[in-house]
This record gives sequence, structure tokens and C-alpha cells, in this order.
Amino acid sequence: MNLPLLLLAILPVLHMVTLPRLFQRAGLTAWHGAVPGLNYWIWLGMLKRPKHWLLPLLFPGPNLIMISILHVETGIAFGKRGTGQQWFMGALPWAGMPWLAFATQDEFQGPRNWENVKKGMIREWSEAILWATVVASLIRGYVFEAFTIPTASMEDSMLVGDYLVVSKMSYGPKVPETPLSLPFVHNAIPGTHLRSSYLDWVTIPYTRLPGFGEVDRYDAVVFNFPNGDTVVVDSYLAGHDYHALLRQRAIGYAGGDPVAYEQDKGRFDGMARREWSRTHGIKARPVDKKEHYVKRCVGLPGEDLAIVNRELVINGDVVESPPGLQFNYMVKLKRDADLRVIKERFGLTDIDIQGQAPGGRVFMALREDEAETLMVQGLVEAVEPYDPTSRRGTLDMYPNTNRFDFASWDLDNYGPIHLPAAGETIELTPRNLALYNRVITAYEGHDVVERDGQVFLDGQPTEEYTFQQGYYWLMGDNRHSSADSRYWGFVPEDHVVGRAAFTWFSKMNEAQHGESGIRWDRMFKSVR
Repeated sequence: MNLPLLLLAILPVLHMVTLPRLFQRAGLTAWHGAVPGLNYWIWLGMLKRPKHWLLPLLFPGPNLIMISILHVETGIAFGKRGTGQQWFMGALPWAGMPWLAFATQDEFQGPRNWENVKKGMIREWSEAILWATVVASLIRGYVFEAFTIPTASMEDSMLVGDYLVVSKMSYGPKVPETPLSLPFVHNAIPGTHLRSSYLDWVTIPYTRLPGFGEVDRYDAVVFNFPNGDTVVVDSYLAGHDYHALLRQRAIGYAGGDPVAYEQDKGRFDGMARREWSRTHGIKARPVDKKEHYVKRCVGLPGEDLAIVNRELVINGDVVESPPGLQFNYMVKLKRDADLRVIKERFGLTDIDIQGQAPGGRVFMALREDEAETLMVQGLVEAVEPYDPTSRRGTLDMYPNTNRFDFASWDLDNYGPIHLPAAGETIELTPRNLALYNRVITAYEGHDVVERDGQVFLDGQPTEEYTFQQGYYWLMGDNRHSSADSRYWGFVPEDHVVGRAAFTWFSKMNEAQHGESGIRWDRMFKSVR
């Protein structure tokens, strides 16, 4: 346990020691101050503060603000009303509370009475903003939060420009792992060079509060991007997969040859890492400060998952696809002018039109029924499904190696791969090591080394491993234009943030859609 967390942990003990003395001087029952929970109830009454203040005191993050307020107001109630004294009580309660209880004999004067005193405008606004910050932080951290869809990976169920409300109660809200953070800012201070908006002096172990249910198949899940544990210090690149960027650059150092790269992976990775550090800088992020992604959950812990000719196979059985899936097609037009007609007919935007080639050939994202309609109704000359086999052997597909059968995996034919469940034990074969090495090291915090045919876990020889948490598989509805688990692997349980509930606002923009305007038909529309 680090020192700041230890200091926060001893605050309740400090209160049990100091509040009885303060209660006695306030004419209250002294022993009430030594009873956890009851002492806070009486404390609020002593300060003439509403009892509903107990609620934010229960939740990490908002409770840091609330407890500081109580310390300051306790000092005021015992005559410590100078600016320096208030700062002392608020910033250093570990010294302030014992000093107030044992080193002074000041009589209880009660909280400051504002009934016949007009508060200054600054104080009025400061108190209103402070209380609004507490309430908003409580709601944003534990009930629901708003997110924006920045990419087309979930078309056409969620569109670029959709503003989502994400329910954190659906699976149980996570307690913030880094509670010392600026309110209303996720991980970087706006207008700075990705300066962190949080302090990692205090970290809280992963804890999830009770929720309404568990992640189910085809839920639209918002999660912390697993590969976002390290980011390139660049406003554009920070939301991208650092490990993929590193690998691509390292392959470049290997002459563009994935085989040569894998033969000396450590050296080439080191060269790429030094380049990124020199040209941009790189930084680490804790789990709760990784970028937010939204995808659809297609695989649950304990299942065997595969993709066969675009169809999802779970435990050997084909499962029905969710509605609205999009795939890429090469469409040959009869006339160039027909593209405008097709866009209007099917409601396509510039995001769906992904490229044009000579000869009236257009690369576009379509639902299968839209592609069939184009041909059946004779609107185009030909429609050819995109062939992703060129991705094979490029190291793009997780586990990003050409060892074993992984070199034959692509977007439409992938796996089988097993999704670990909490408490499940696997044998550490060479193939399993390739699949689960990142899980064991990055997500579960162990050190794994293979030496002379023997696997060492945290320095001890072993032949098996037991997983500490469950893992999900998430994919975008725009199956050929989604950076998802097929590229970067498993989503750990402790990365799950909540479920996308509904769209509260939606707006197109000229740069991405070719037109602008509010999409009124999507306002307050449930996410399917």
C-alpha cells in the first residue's frame, strides 16, 4: 500500500479517535464519535448539515471533496475561522483533527450562521459550483456518463456523431482506481500536450459495485481500451493502438518483412520504441484512464469462439448475427452518376463510401441486404465482397504472430480461440503462451519467461496458469472497418465500463459525412 492510500485509509480511524473528544465539547454523547457510521451521522448534525451528505461520503472520488469540507467546517465550528486555519484543516486533517481535539481547548461555537448575513457573490458561486461538482462527479462516476462516437466501427447501429448515454449501473459501476482527478475530464487536460488530468499518488485496487446484471452476448459495451496502457504523446495518435504502431514501425526497421521481424523481435521493437520516444514521447496510463471504446460483445468468458466465412461460431455452433452488420464491398457502377442515386436511396454518407477506383469501381460499406438489393434491382453492374485474406501473415491479427496456425487468420476467418473464465486453469503450452502471454503479464500483473523449454511464472517453474478474472471478445458492427478484438485480443472484466443505453443527440459533420445537420430521428433512440 502506498503512503497516500495509507493516509486516506487511516482517516476513519482518526475520526474514531478525535470525534469523541469534539462531540463531548459540543455537548453531545462522546462515545457516538467512536462508532463507525453513527459518528458521521452525528457529525453532520453537529455541523447542521443535511443527512443526505452521507451519500457522497460513501463513494471514492466525491468523498474526498466532502470529507475536506467537513474538516474545514469542523474547524470553523470550534473557532478556527482564519483563512490559513481553514486551509490547514482541509489539506492536513491528519494533523488538524488531533490538534483541534487534543491540543486546543476552544469551546464549540457552532457552524457559521448565514441566516442574517448576505454571502458575497464569489462565495455563493463557489459553494454552488462545489456542490454541483460533487453531485455531477457522483452521477458521472457511478450512474451514467455521456460518450461520443468518433469512428464508423459500429455503423450502422451507432453512427459517427452520436452522443450516447452509457449506463454504469448495468454491470455495476467501477470504483475509480485513480480518485485524485480533475472533475469532468477523462485522462488529459484540454489545451495541453496530453498533460494527465489525474494524480497516480493514490491508487485503489479494482472494485466493482453491485449492478443490475452481467455482460450478455451482443450488448453494446463501453470499455477501457486494453492496449491503451501505453500511448504516444500526440493528440491524434493517443487514441490509437500504441502496440500496433510500434509493431508496424519495427517491421519497417526489418525491411518490411514480418518473418525477419519475428526472428529478432526484441531488437526491432527497441529501435521503434526509441524512435517513438524521441519524436513524440510515450506514457503509461492506469486502467480507468485508458481511452473509452464501444463495441459489441460477441464472446463471453469460458467460451470457444471462431469466425468462419463471416459467421460467428460459439462452442462449435453458428449463432445468429445481430441486425445491421456491415461489410465492405467493391461495387462496379453502370454510370458514375449512379453513385449519387445510390447514396440517397440507401442513406449512405461519405463515411460509407470508402474509396473510388477507375472504371466506376467504388469501395463501400453495406449491409448484406443492401448489397443484395443493389444486384437484384439492377442498380449496379457488379457487387463483390471484400476479400481480407491479404491481412494474413502481416501480424495484424491477434496474437500478432505467424507462429502455429495464427498466420492463416483474417477478418472473416478467425480462430478458434478460447476466452478464459475467472478461476479457469490452462496448460502453458507454447501455443497457449502465444495466445495468453499479454493477458498474464499486462492484465494480471505477472512475469512470464520461457527458458530452455521451461516456463517460469514470477521466477517459479510452472506448467499451468489460473486466470484471476474473466475475458470478453468484442467486435464492431462494421466488421471490415473496426479495430477490435481480432486485432488486439481480449477485453478483461476490469476494463468494462458500462452498457450503451441510448442516443441523446446526434449530428452529422461536413468533414466526415459530406453534409451537416442534426439527425432528429436518432434523438433518445435506444441502442440495440
